[in-house]
Amino acid sequence: MADSGFLPSPTALAPLVREIELVAAANAMPVLTFGAYEDYFRTGRRLVYEELYFRRRATLTAQVAEALLKPGVSTAMLCDTLWSVCDEYTWALPAHVGGCADPRQCVDLFAAETAHTLAETVAALDSRLDPMVTARVREEIDRRVFVPYSGSLPLAWEGFGNNWESVCGGAVGMAALALLGRSTKDSDRLTVMLDRSRRAMDRFLAGFGDDGGCLEGISYWVYGFGYFVYFAEALREHTGEDLMVAPKIREIAAFASRVALGGGAYASFSDTTDRPWFPAGLLTRLAERFGTPPPEKVPSFHDDHCYRWAHVSRNLAWFDSIVPQVRGQLTSFLPDAGWVIDRGRHAFAAKGGHNDEPHNHNDLGHFILHTHGESVLADLGAAEYTSEYFGTNRYESPYASALGHSVPVVDGNEQLPGRERAARVLHYQANDDGAEFDLELTAAYEVAGLRSLVRRFRWSRSGRLELTDEVTADRPLTVDEMFISRHRPSLSDIGANWSGLVVLEHEGAEASVDELLLTDHFQRPDRVFRLRCRRLAPAGYSAHRFVFRLD
Repeated sequence: MADSGFLPSPTALAPLVREIELVAAANAMPVLTFGAYEDYFRTGRRLVYEELYFRRRATLTAQVAEALLKPGVSTAMLCDTLWSVCDEYTWALPAHVGGCADPRQCVDLFAAETAHTLAETVAALDSRLDPMVTARVREEIDRRVFVPYSGSLPLAWEGFGNNWESVCGGAVGMAALALLGRSTKDSDRLTVMLDRSRRAMDRFLAGFGDDGGCLEGISYWVYGFGYFVYFAEALREHTGEDLMVAPKIREIAAFASRVALGGGAYASFSDTTDRPWFPAGLLTRLAERFGTPPPEKVPSFHDDHCYRWAHVSRNLAWFDSIVPQVRGQLTSFLPDAGWVIDRGRHAFAAKGGHNDEPHNHNDLGHFILHTHGESVLADLGAAEYTSEYFGTNRYESPYASALGHSVPVVDGNEQLPGRERAARVLHYQANDDGAEFDLELTAAYEVAGLRSLVRRFRWSRSGRLELTDEVTADRPLTVDEMFISRHRPSLSDIGANWSGLVVLEHEGAEASVDELLLTDHFQRPDRVFRLRCRRLAPAGYSAHRFVFRLD
């Protein structure tokens, strides 16, 4: 990051700059009360405290950005904001402090991000801030984050191999690059901390297959891979070392375009959403380095509800209008992840994988049908994050359980979690009008008498999916085929109809509809319909065929 401020385009970035000015002027710093902090430990709910916390981060990020955008603006309110952040009991979230001996020195995602924000702030604005504020900010970064990070004790997230590695390692690494290295003692400490960040990045990248698939979902690609890129580019700027030359990086960079369904929608497997937002600066830098699709728009300041400085600052510093070099392929196959995505006038996505993935859902053989700008046969994405959702009761939530996905229930048994509960890709072939994709799903179930369950997809881009589940059993078994949608299906003797957008034909299944009144990731009402088509699989081999037609 250049220390002299931003030089934004007056056109494409103007709405973002205006939003920044409005938030900065509002100067809204709600109090982080003990009651809000304690609420998580009493109820397991995260949002009571986090909504206050992130409103404070919105003010901090906006005021820092405004100060860099306008070199002549007063920093008096910013100094008050910085002082207030230094007053916080901990920079970590209540949901994350359980693995830390001292919450005040807990280096979680948000403590690391806060340290990064403050470090780049005082590095860039040192001469414009009150010296007492600058000194205190440096002391708090050191005490809360640099001391534990430069020590010898392992941190709770080291070894996760997921977004925590890149976000924590990247944010602290960027903070260290901003503040350290100006003396021999600092240089030695910086070396130790950067080595720790490099190891974190190695573990993060090891969590990807060679196909570049992000098993955590598209929103965590933005988060985890975004912080990898931000740190890698900061390291390259300071040292010349380039972490983005490995072949796997190019594949990871292409992930977003490979899971696009069209019209701004994406395959929403795992804890994510089908309408993610994308940092324009990140996509610009990836387009410059790898030829991936550039950003279609600059996001709103409010699109990231956590108001992360890394995203906002790089949007301002890196965004540029770039003409796409090539049109993406219509069909994507990620062999390591076990995902297929095909897009055109309509879109189709299906997944294999295993049931112990990061942010796992029990969803082997699950699929999406997308038409007229929405996923009619849908993946529900992420539930509200609570202690239960990340605890032993995770699979009681329809968002994570097999009962909230378009997969079979066999003899009353849903899919089970575990690394051994894995799908095996039997066949994949792209053709001129779509794709063929076959999965062996037997290992996902624990059912006496079930010898084999194979799911076969035959997708035509013109808007037709033939789904066949082949069952081999030692005894008769009931097979309930589940189809998940946010549209209520109307039933007939031969099928179902989802608002005229998708029509299902089946051969004599006993059909019923369950209505689920849920609460989504942001505590909003979420009305979901589960079509259950029951058939009897006799002893021996049977094939159960369903045909979907998209309008």
